[in-house]
Amino acid sequence: MEKKTKKEESCCCDKPIFGSEAMRSSAPVDTIPQHPTKAKIAYQMVKEETFPQTRPELNLATFVTTYMDDYATKLMNEAININYIDETEYPRVALMSGRCLNIIANLWNSPEKADWKAGASAIGSSEACMLGGVAAWLRWREKRKKEGKPFDKPNFVISSGFQVVWEKFAQLWQIEMRTVPLTDEHRTLDPKQAIAMCDENTICVVGIMGVTWTGLNDDIEALDREVEEFNKKHNSEMAIHVDAASGGFILPFLKPDYKWDFRLKWVWSISTSGHKFGLVYPGLGWVVWKDKTYLPGDMAFSVNYLGANITQVGLNFSRPAAQIIGQYYQFIRLGFDGYKDIQQNSMDIAEYLHSEIAKIPVFANYSKDVVNPLFIFSLDEKYDKKSKWTLYDLQARLQQSGWMVPAYTLPDNLTSTVVMRIVVRQGFSRDMADMLLGDIKVAVAEFEKLEYPTQTRIAKERGQKVVGKVRSHTK
Repeated sequence: MEKKTKKEESCCCDKPIFGSEAMRSSAPVDTIPQHPTKAKIAYQMVKEETFPQTRPELNLATFVTTYMDDYATKLMNEAININYIDETEYPRVALMSGRCLNIIANLWNSPEKADWKAGASAIGSSEACMLGGVAAWLRWREKRKKEGKPFDKPNFVISSGFQVVWEKFAQLWQIEMRTVPLTDEHRTLDPKQAIAMCDENTICVVGIMGVTWTGLNDDIEALDREVEEFNKKHNSEMAIHVDAASGGFILPFLKPDYKWDFRLKWVWSISTSGHKFGLVYPGLGWVVWKDKTYLPGDMAFSVNYLGANITQVGLNFSRPAAQIIGQYYQFIRLGFDGYKDIQQNSMDIAEYLHSEIAKIPVFANYSKDVVNPLFIFSLDEKYDKKSKWTLYDLQARLQQSGWMVPAYTLPDNLTSTVVMRIVVRQGFSRDMADMLLGDIKVAVAEFEKLEYPTQTRIAKERGQKVVGKVRSHTK
């Protein structure tokens, strides 16, 4: 074989990416390629797969943070190789996590006097919910064992507006999930109905601050009163877990006097999502217990094969440290006032959109007030009976302009109601809100000119199920 000249080698190295053989071939699907691919070509191939369907800031379906400042992004990128669990190598990361837990616990009015609050970081609020549920189950089981009573039929009570993680929790741990239906009369959890479903096998009642389906808040203070009466009557210690995936980072800043947290007697654990209104890239969640006495010791697992004895509470073991570092950075960078300003801007823009949507005759808002930076609306009932289109058509039309605004049916007892949800997050401005409203009005004007009904309208009239492209529990 002849040796290549320097010129030929240079030509080979400088070959354009889109002039390479790899770009004329399909990306691997079933088997690993036989030979290596040049880094810049592999990068381009993967990059092609990750282009979003729309600009992240136009995705009003997701609750997940899509914007952090350059310094936050730099810090997180620099920590991409750090394993949070390896405390022997990165002891300061564990310290940051503890500081974040302290800050969050105090935002929720923790009464715990210990230097370090009882809690855990998680990969998203789903894991945090699981940990809160497991703790309630273990507490209940231990109590039943001590009393010599059977412990094979645990249950928990929650509204039908639950996020899908609670269905997973029930299935994976074989705990009966008793759901209180949402109705037009009770659009959040009815505390009296919830208590009526409780018995000696109920491990906890779950209240939700920021229901994924509607954006509304359960009345935790009223629920606390009902739980107090139940516990007195039955000489029990049934507690409340608050799923505050959305509201946990909204209420402390915008409604600090509103009682929903550890100020209430029977709220023993709260979970939230750091990657939603905690303003951190995914995935990050937090769970805090009122006191370490409510965190069962069976949930802590220790290992010594990383160079020291490490004790951890969580379903996952190895996990990225970058998000925890990002959370701590945000607390330092923004402070209370910074978080308050950002959350207030999101609320103001959500309220503006809410009021402007109400002015469009074909729509009706689901609730009078906006209690979190998200809301839902439907077609006006009278208009819906004669219209030739549905909200699924509006979703598809807006998507053509880059917007992601999900259409879906409400949960059990309200499944005939089709709604659209708008979630306002950091990175969404008033100007963008006006652009969205303009596109909605243009779409409605075009739909008004329809001579024949759309396929989704025909399907609805025939009683066929119409499935939106974005599921209602989108995070």
